[in-house]
Amino acid sequence: MNLDAIRTISTADVAGKRVLVRADLNVPARNGKVTDATRLERLLPGLKDLIERKAKVIVLSHFGRPKGGPDTENSLAPVEAELSRLLGAPVPLAADCIGLEAAKAVAALAPGGVLVLENTRFHKGEEKNDPAFVAELAKLGDIFVNDAFSAAHRAHASTAGLADLLPAYAGPLMMEEIEALRTALEKPERPTAAVVGGAKVSSKIPVLMNLLPKVDKLIIGGGMANTFLLAKGVSVGKSLAEPDLADKAREIMAAAASSGCEIVLPIDAVVSPEFKAGAPATTVALDKVPADQMILDVGPASVAHLVGVLAGCRTLLWNGPLGAFEIDPFGKGTFALAKEAARLTKAGKLVSVAGGGDTVAALNEAGVTDQFTYVSSAGGAFLEWLEGRELPGVAALAKAKA
Repeated sequence: MNLDAIRTISTADVAGKRVLVRADLNVPARNGKVTDATRLERLLPGLKDLIERKAKVIVLSHFGRPKGGPDTENSLAPVEAELSRLLGAPVPLAADCIGLEAAKAVAALAPGGVLVLENTRFHKGEEKNDPAFVAELAKLGDIFVNDAFSAAHRAHASTAGLADLLPAYAGPLMMEEIEALRTALEKPERPTAAVVGGAKVSSKIPVLMNLLPKVDKLIIGGGMANTFLLAKGVSVGKSLAEPDLADKAREIMAAAASSGCEIVLPIDAVVSPEFKAGAPATTVALDKVPADQMILDVGPASVAHLVGVLAGCRTLLWNGPLGAFEIDPFGKGTFALAKEAARLTKAGKLVSVAGGGDTVAALNEAGVTDQFTYVSSAGGAFLEWLEGRELPGVAALAKAKA
């Protein structure tokens, strides 16, 4: 896949043209109102640019997981209302994304106007990337823009199929995501470090194996670290771990040694007999973990060591927390390292790229999200890129014809 072949919408003549923009409007909503507009806010620069260039902007997106057709629970109505508020102008919602209703709404759209088409997943052809459904969508536009990196790991009609029928371009948010990941993985300033955390090694094996030859330091945290500690003969008490993957952990450590990558594990731990807010917490050396307690965070010695690791690096890629950050007091390790990464980034000493739902939540709680070089709004797509997999939505843009 030649990523350099991807064209950006900034190079296209869009004045008066119907521009189908695949966005990710799949945001949290409750009782008919959007509860977190972060993804919408990140779309605004791209939409406003098209508005200023007098394009007819037609936004496509999925929302939720509808079953068997349209339903009010999965309508884009709450999102359309929030988008209208953010843009400061009415944004109509078409009753469908194809057919007569959609065609009428598009025909009524003036240059510089924005229209949202109803949930693409109300049609089975969306997730099947059905050619007939793709053709119906394509009738509504002159140009296709994919600005939804977070949905690019799906080979759906609105994420991949449209790029085969219309002149296709990447939107600014799509390019931001691609360039940030390329900076961290393909052309980083070295030395490089990656933080990979989370509950289970089993969910991150492809990530670990793909990163080994690409980074100099691989920091493993969360429940994943417990499995690696077990593999090294360390008793982890009642901690979450996957003993059946101890051999795999040893294999990963051997592969790291062969590729010149240092695996960095905790050197002390915060333990507790209970996993609940306010539970009694004790810091212990790794050889002193009580048999009836569980590791829920890295200890201060581990944090100090990791701070030293970051001080010697120029690029950081972060996916996953170091501990059970969502429960107080077990977020201290994650928050401390996040603040140090932010400080180094602000000082111009580190390029920091982070992504994944838990990671973003942890950075938000630490109050440093806006201090990292780039924080991805994607979840599954970010993870699949870290695994080295080709994303259909990105591949479609790379091979698209003019």
